[in-house]
Amino acid sequence: MPETTEAVRRDAGVTVRRADSWRDRRRFVGFPYSLYEGHRYWVPPLRRDQKHTLDPEKNAFFEHGDMQLFLAEDEAGETVGRIAGIVNGQHLEKYGDGVGFFGFFECAGGHAAAETLFEAAAAWLRGQGLSRMRGPANPSLNDTAGLLVDGFDRPPALLMPYNPPRYEDFLLESGFERVMTMWAYYAHYKYADATKLRRGTELVYRRHPGLELRTLDMDRFDEEARTLRRIYNEAWKDNWGHVPMTEGEFEQLADEMEQIIDPDVVFILEDEGEPVAFSVALPDLNQALRHVTGGRLFPLGLPKLLAYSQFGGVHELRMPLMGVLPTYRGQGLHAPLVLATVEEGPKNGYPACEMSWVLDTNEVLKNALEEMGGVRDKEYAIFERQIS
Repeated sequence: MPETTEAVRRDAGVTVRRADSWRDRRRFVGFPYSLYEGHRYWVPPLRRDQKHTLDPEKNAFFEHGDMQLFLAEDEAGETVGRIAGIVNGQHLEKYGDGVGFFGFFECAGGHAAAETLFEAAAAWLRGQGLSRMRGPANPSLNDTAGLLVDGFDRPPALLMPYNPPRYEDFLLESGFERVMTMWAYYAHYKYADATKLRRGTELVYRRHPGLELRTLDMDRFDEEARTLRRIYNEAWKDNWGHVPMTEGEFEQLADEMEQIIDPDVVFILEDEGEPVAFSVALPDLNQALRHVTGGRLFPLGLPKLLAYSQFGGVHELRMPLMGVLPTYRGQGLHAPLVLATVEEGPKNGYPACEMSWVLDTNEVLKNALEEMGGVRDKEYAIFERQIS
């Protein structure tokens, strides 16, 4: 009997099986929409996007990664949970640490059901020769990732996760340990004090007289996207858990961002005309997606999304990306980028911005955000356990 079959029979009331057919995948995608139906704070992602994420023919992650989906069912055959075991080839090539991932975890049952799901993913990862399991990553840390552990009484920003408080208990009770904490900082211009950021920015420009700040050039979007990828992969290469984004993955991300990006709040720092740092802030479309029932664009979802997006329903930003080339690290180049976002955002209809996520180990950025009045609005975590 295959190991996965043995592993998923641990709780007599719950059966976990592979979700390989198109019907199973449809149930996998659809489960959160029923689980969180009517929830005040959960924001339904577009089903189309969720399907693309799981489709090997449409998601560039599968150029180097693999994934096995699982569904948990009760004795009546009703779906009560889901999970994916994930192999990230880029991660293994860089670290060689035997770490696999789990993601897309949702569970309507108790700890026994959750443990059965974790064991199914772990058994599959063991079959791939891996010895540790880390997550959640959906499917990688370059995508929606992390478990919400504080800040449950407000909706998440764009491309940030939401989950019930009990999920952390499930993980800890199943032997997982927290291996990284990440923060979401929130800043509103009415309460922000940018005095130190301005001083820091002035100092940066005095030290580097060749520095100039500009906004994204949409007429050269493809070229600009390649520049951002180059800086991002260099800037983040020494950060915890980072894996470089492939050309295909970044092209995919750029295509998605191009549809919603506001170039007036995307900034590039150049030194003597050479790009050396950047920041990307995106309109927080979750403020509009909250009104798209069930994550479906048709028949009424698309008109609602457009209406809320175009007529003042989106009035906050999320900054998901910032990068400074290693040769400029420790020289305060984050200051002009954050300052520009805080000052230009309100002028373009965005009085507030979430900066997320910020690694707990990034003391420089944490201090800068807190000094300007940014508050730790939400806490996320990554967990890991031995599986062999």
